[in-house]
Amino acid sequence: MSESQAFQGRIGLTHLDSVPHWSPVRTPGASAPNVVYVVLDDVGFADLGCFGSEIDTPTIDGLAADGLRYINFHATPLCSPTRASLLTGRNHHSVGMRLLSNLDTGYPNGRGHVTKAAATLAEMLVDAGYNTMCVGKWHLAPTEHTTASGPYDQWPLGRGFERYYGFLEAETDCFYPELYSDNHAIEAPGRPEDGYHLTTDLVDQAISFVRAQTSVTPDKPFFLHLAFAAAHAPHQAPQEFLDKYRGRYDEGWDVVREVRFARQKELGVIPPDTRLPPRNDGVDPWANLTADEQRLFARLQEAYAAMLDHTDAELRRFVDALAALDRLDNTMLVLLSDNGASQEGGRRGSLNPAAFQNGIEPDFAWNLEHLDEIGGPRGHSNYPWGWAQAGNTPFRRYKQNTHEGGVRVPLIVRYPDAIADPGVVRSQFHHVTDITPTVLDVVRVEAPEVYRGVPQLPIHGTPLTYTFNDGAAPTRHRTQYFEMFGHRAIWHDGWKAVAYHQRGTDYADDRWELFDTATDWSESDDVAARYPDKLNELQQRFWAEAGKYDVLPLDDRGFAVRAKVARPGSIRARRRFVYYRGMPHLPAAACPPTMNRSHRITAFVERAASDGDGVLVALGGVATGFSLFVKDSCLTFDHNYLGQHTVVRSQSPIPVGTTELAVSVEQTGDRTASVRLLVGAKEVASGKLDAVLPHFHGWEGLDVGQDGASPVSSEYDDTFPYQGQLDRVVIDLEDDDVPLFETVD
Repeated sequence: MSESQAFQGRIGLTHLDSVPHWSPVRTPGASAPNVVYVVLDDVGFADLGCFGSEIDTPTIDGLAADGLRYINFHATPLCSPTRASLLTGRNHHSVGMRLLSNLDTGYPNGRGHVTKAAATLAEMLVDAGYNTMCVGKWHLAPTEHTTASGPYDQWPLGRGFERYYGFLEAETDCFYPELYSDNHAIEAPGRPEDGYHLTTDLVDQAISFVRAQTSVTPDKPFFLHLAFAAAHAPHQAPQEFLDKYRGRYDEGWDVVREVRFARQKELGVIPPDTRLPPRNDGVDPWANLTADEQRLFARLQEAYAAMLDHTDAELRRFVDALAALDRLDNTMLVLLSDNGASQEGGRRGSLNPAAFQNGIEPDFAWNLEHLDEIGGPRGHSNYPWGWAQAGNTPFRRYKQNTHEGGVRVPLIVRYPDAIADPGVVRSQFHHVTDITPTVLDVVRVEAPEVYRGVPQLPIHGTPLTYTFNDGAAPTRHRTQYFEMFGHRAIWHDGWKAVAYHQRGTDYADDRWELFDTATDWSESDDVAARYPDKLNELQQRFWAEAGKYDVLPLDDRGFAVRAKVARPGSIRARRRFVYYRGMPHLPAAACPPTMNRSHRITAFVERAASDGDGVLVALGGVATGFSLFVKDSCLTFDHNYLGQHTVVRSQSPIPVGTTELAVSVEQTGDRTASVRLLVGAKEVASGKLDAVLPHFHGWEGLDVGQDGASPVSSEYDDTFPYQGQLDRVVIDLEDDDVPLFETVD
């Protein structure tokens, strides 16, 4: 309807014989609260102080003391799916986010974005008169769309948020983040030598957004989605926090797990008769490790703890800012983790997340040699399975799995206006789909049946407001399925059936376990043999739920292998890429798939006698990647393989004038290559690469004319911008045996 059609006054010849009309401004009720989601990343059930941890989290503990802790709350096993369910109140397969936003699997349940048939809470609240703001991790837009070319419809501003500041990928370097403000990429406002850290920056922006909104419209409520990078790898924190935890974990993960388990019973976050399951497969007894292993593994956990502690300290500033604005007590604050503690550091930990994604065993000796870099600007660390197991105490398995270690996470709700008995726990079964319907219930907003002309999926979650003041009420969320990478589970009326799936095997061969969660909180006693009829009932219920919520087809293929394969219509589905200087930072998911294939990179430059040095093109960062640059007037190529550098350099200066500077990488075998540097048609240096990455070149993207994120090469420290005239960079890929996109046989 046009504005003239909606006008209900009268138009005369002049204002003297006309009647004005103003459409009413839609506002929520006078008592409508502000809403804040605080989302932690890869934080296990036992990682917060108020859930049994020794890590200092006084701010979060204080929120729990003023609110409720939900001890039977569940997320999905992975980040993007949980965030999709959190913001829509629907199951993640149903809205198109079966996996990560990095992939479009070709099926409705795996499009890598949230369908417009599922309006987000931001879209619903902004229409109800709220201001909406998003700060931090998004990871809900197709990542190859997160370029200067968009499309922008799945960015935060395209899904109901009015302001955004943060990063759009799964992870980012906290000292050199890939940042976006509203709808454009920006450079970080500082560098590590300036004391910069992403968590501090995010809290600064969250405070700024709220202060600005309060200054102008103090009576208008706001919704803030504050999603931290912590504690996803890489685990990074300011030095004073790293120093604080030195030596704290020398006793090892077995002792820490036992201490947390006892503490959980004291706090009442697990029942007193809960059993501690045996170690997960592949977790070594701490006492069996060598002294070097213990030293390295303890340091990796120190970095994790320091990062979480630092996040809690920064969250304190945000909470204090709300209090100073007199907006804290009229704010419904919801804090949760997106999944359980991560297994992605592998059995022995890692200083390089790309190693896990490529299925490469980290080099222990190299990791040990770089011990003192852990947690700092040159460290991209993740802890071993043993510490992830301790993080998920008392549960089994990890993130990505459908056992409780992957999906049972801490939830804290603070809302003084509705909670009469703060500081206690709630044990009703609930799921991440329940949070948005809870907010809608509290603010008295109904989910629309049609939004912007699109018929809407029904809300799948169940409001948990009935639990606010009734700890004894039976759960109203009676059934919930789980699925990820072929791992499957179903919870119904206190019984849980779960199948662990070995990738690449027949689903029919998976062994289903059965647990009576009313008496077996930690999934320690598999009773499938005792109750075959109950197991069969739950298996059939799983398939019914799978059909209802678009879980099928099951798909156990990993992320990294498919990340190399471009879908039809992808900006990566071509052989030639031409990038011009001045192009904003290109995210990793939109970069040319140069991994383990022959390719040539050519920079078209014009050099004067006075021209200096600098980066022509760089992809990646301190963890992995490559950089083609000029140093001391010599053409140089640095190939960074998981932190190990192969440098090829010309021995004579580049001539002045217009020329082409190129590196040719020619595959010589599976994951090996030769390198030739060329100035014009002349070869000026050569070398060989004994190892290249097979599938995935990491999470940091590409820059032309500088190295905009963390430095790929150790031969320079800053962005090292190229000082000469650089017109363009061309990347040509040769054919290989990887299809441009997957096809149906």
